[in-house]
Amino acid sequence: MDVMTGGEALVRTLEAHDVDTVFGLPGAQIYGLFDALARSNRIRVVGARHEQGCGYMAFGYARASGRPGVYSVVPGPGVLNTGAALITALGGNEPVLCLTGQVPSAFLGRGRGHLHEMPDQLATLEGLTKWADRVDHPSQVPDKLGRAFQEMASLRRGPAAVEMPWDQFTNRAPVALTDPLPLQAEPPVDPDRVADAARRIADAKAPMIFVGSGAIEATEEVRALAERIGAPVVAFRSGRGIVSNRDPLGLTIAEAYELWAETDLVIGIGTRLEVPGWRWSWRPEGQTTIRIDIDPAELRRAPSDVDILGGAASATAELLAALERIGAALPDRSETIAVAKAKAAREIQEIRPHAQYLKVLRDVLPDDGIVTDELCQAGFASWYAFPVYQPRTFLSSGYQGTLGSGYATALGAKVAKPDAPVVSICGDGGFMFAVQELATAVQYGIAVTVLVFNNSAYGNVRRDQEQHFDGRVLASPLQNPDFPKLAESFGARAARVTSPEELKPALERALASGLPTVIEIPLDLASEVSPWRFIHR
Repeated sequence: MDVMTGGEALVRTLEAHDVDTVFGLPGAQIYGLFDALARSNRIRVVGARHEQGCGYMAFGYARASGRPGVYSVVPGPGVLNTGAALITALGGNEPVLCLTGQVPSAFLGRGRGHLHEMPDQLATLEGLTKWADRVDHPSQVPDKLGRAFQEMASLRRGPAAVEMPWDQFTNRAPVALTDPLPLQAEPPVDPDRVADAARRIADAKAPMIFVGSGAIEATEEVRALAERIGAPVVAFRSGRGIVSNRDPLGLTIAEAYELWAETDLVIGIGTRLEVPGWRWSWRPEGQTTIRIDIDPAELRRAPSDVDILGGAASATAELLAALERIGAALPDRSETIAVAKAKAAREIQEIRPHAQYLKVLRDVLPDDGIVTDELCQAGFASWYAFPVYQPRTFLSSGYQGTLGSGYATALGAKVAKPDAPVVSICGDGGFMFAVQELATAVQYGIAVTVLVFNNSAYGNVRRDQEQHFDGRVLASPLQNPDFPKLAESFGARAARVTSPEELKPALERALASGLPTVIEIPLDLASEVSPWRFIHR
């Protein structure tokens, strides 16, 4: 055993799990951790300007890399400020680790109003994460932090949180460091269910595969299944890029809709299958559903005709093997799928001007370029009007729809993937949630380019108020700063463009500069075409 502080034990355990970055905002309760981080030569600390930025950066790091994203903030108000990021990680099944403090050991549970004390912080964290626990003594760090990493990466992945009393970060004690724990074993796949699914697929005429973030580690298996049965593969947000939109079988939701009326079998792999909305608003008569998921609770929430419990890669591989054994031969639908893709490609050009701006973005970015979406008109349109070619290159907040998450998520993604160009799609409203992180980008040299689509409103809210509430507009119009001047005041590069043609050279210069850049795109809300036509139908 080595004698060390609780903070040192945390850092040594993080290093043992190959953590290279911690996003953090130091404060009194966690001084001991940050002092230990300052003495580490293996972990970089990126200090954000708001706790929410720490959480979203860790989320972006995890989303882009597949590795745990780690952040540390003070307890109480600090950890609550990261709550949206934690539930976004929970919804997106990403391994994000929150390290936070607590009141001193002698004050635990006493409700004396100690600095940053909140009622049962651990219970709150348990509700926002897959797993959470308290470390009461430095000697507990290796076991409990090791468990956090095991939980984050095993089965259905997700965030974890560990809290430690203020005094234990600097308390010195003997600590026995341990090796990382193995991942929890996947449940065995039921061969009878696989056989049933294979028979149903063999009898189908027009199957369609839907994938979510649970299938990201099964890209080869999903592609092989799709090619074996000639089925299009559809991703709404989190599963985009598992099958490239350049592939004849890789479809956006706009393209998939064109084939929906004839789809007689749906195969869901690592997805909740709750979106897009048209999937539930009408289903072709006689359509059946097969689901593959690692989480038995998820299968219970929305049972299908055949539920297969298992990992996406292993279960899909077994399904493919079963299809080979029975010699399944499905009709060739390549021409039908190609016609659907071409029709949707023409129609989405009506979503002006966002489809045209997104085309420029796609033309400029390489295949491995990373884009983060945001709750704005361009962000909604990007779900189907921005082709995605590789997994983990389109980063979304998923069903949480956390307004203001996009820019900080992009910063975390850039830290994880420093050699990949990263562009954040933001509206003016969402960008102002995290505009202070421009200071972080400049200070740490995080070269993200953000496109700020400025219509001087929470555009979706204003449109809904005008169309569905007799034009009573309230709190949705926005008074904005001069975004280029604001960016320059932080020390970032800036530009303003007024057309897709102007965006191309501005974006090329921004990416070539290797500097944080803001590109404002002023828009007239009245002239924007709603992107929802291809989502809700």
